[in-house]
Amino acid sequence: MTQQLPQAPSAEPELAGVRNFRDVGGLPTVDGRTVRHGRLYRSGHLAHATAADAAFLASLGLHTIFDFRNAADQRLEGPDVDLPGVRNLNLPLSDPADGAEFWRMVRDGDLEQLKAILADGKGAARMTESYRSIIRERTAEHGRVLHAIAEDSVPALMHCAAGKDRAGLSVAVTLLAVGVERDAIEADYLKSNDPHRRYKVRRGPGAPEGMSPAVMELLNPLFDARASYLEAAFEAIDDTWGGTERYLSEGLGLSPATRERLRGRLLDGA
Repeated sequence: MTQQLPQAPSAEPELAGVRNFRDVGGLPTVDGRTVRHGRLYRSGHLAHATAADAAFLASLGLHTIFDFRNAADQRLEGPDVDLPGVRNLNLPLSDPADGAEFWRMVRDGDLEQLKAILADGKGAARMTESYRSIIRERTAEHGRVLHAIAEDSVPALMHCAAGKDRAGLSVAVTLLAVGVERDAIEADYLKSNDPHRRYKVRRGPGAPEGMSPAVMELLNPLFDARASYLEAAFEAIDDTWGGTERYLSEGLGLSPATRERLRGRLLDGA
């Protein structure tokens, strides 16, 4: 059973132009420590941040923003707002809804086109396999993120487009590396389903079905955070490396000393 997570010490802000923002502080580790508040944040893209949003983000004292979007994402939404003094590190990861052609169909395609690629469980299968492949194939990127955090890159913000999949997996990997319980990682991941956090799907004015219930039913697997997706990622770790320890040491190249520095950067307690 997923446990009740500690509450943040203050009310979580709801930003006007940034979806799915949150501090992952308070999550428990297997050895009784907790993730420090104000060390690691996650969100959707920052391209539409308002001036007030930017001022709030600047107040966090961020060292590094990890942007996992690819070039297609950045053409679609635009670059992140500039936060003076903050390093922006772009490490593109595979998008489960990959490519401009897919997004063209989402915005402009008719119902039959979407059925062909998403109906009868194909949408959920696409997501599940993407989570597995990101874990198996993106070890260099995740290793780079964790080494950066261990050295000096906190406070850090991780984001992709929706802040759910690529950022969600990168946050999950970071939390695994410092010993956060898998149930707690899942509970944080599932927060992306909250209505105010969900990615805003835009359909073009010429889309014949608009945002009809039939279209949304087809798209839901892509925009849901489902426990089965994250479990597929954990299974990929276990199937490929035999467990978390070998994944971190052999897959991501983390030495015991680097993991200890990570814990010092991100955790409360001794």
